[in-house]
Amino acid sequence: MDAAARLLATLDRPETLTLRQVAREVGVAPASIYSHFPDLGALVQHVLRMRYEELARLMDQAARPAPDPLADVVGRCAAYVRWGVDQPGHYRTLFGGRTPSAPSTPSTPSTPTDPVTGSAHGAGEELLGALVASLAAVTDPDRTPKQTQTTPEQQWQAGLLLWTALHGLVSLYNEHGDMPWPPLDALLADLIGLHTGRPAADIAALLASGAS
Repeated sequence: MDAAARLLATLDRPETLTLRQVAREVGVAPASIYSHFPDLGALVQHVLRMRYEELARLMDQAARPAPDPLADVVGRCAAYVRWGVDQPGHYRTLFGGRTPSAPSTPSTPSTPTDPVTGSAHGAGEELLGALVASLAAVTDPDRTPKQTQTTPEQQWQAGLLLWTALHGLVSLYNEHGDMPWPPLDALLADLIGLHTGRPAADIAALLASGAS
């Protein structure tokens, strides 16, 4: 499993990964892998779940000491961005959409595997769901009595837009790291400020204090 995770993170074309490559990396016969995983898809799915759970755990740990909802969402966002930048290969494995294709059959042509598939899908949804709830805890209490509370669908959309922004920041930073980027924390403070309606200076202070 570790060998597959390493190859997915480092291969120039991870979508071409085969069980034979994994076996060669470990130093075992390809047939021996079948005693642990029925096929390459099951192995890749296990790697995806492992990485989702790792990222979700880091986000939860960052938010655990948060004294208020804003510090909670700042902690989660900061952990997400920092993990993605520190682990670009593993981030690509989760969100790059370049996992191996499923074997083709006459009735089912080969198509790229969904990066959030099977059992891994649940882990990814839990990660996003926690971010949605965290953001809603910040934004909904700020509404005046004349304003209606947001619906679950609106909260989901707001959280999805926040995740989209975080993903864009990590992906562009990883792909174009030679650009004269401002400090990541400064970008993150502005990004979270746009989505929470809170001053970027307040968010920057949380980032600097280590609350995140």
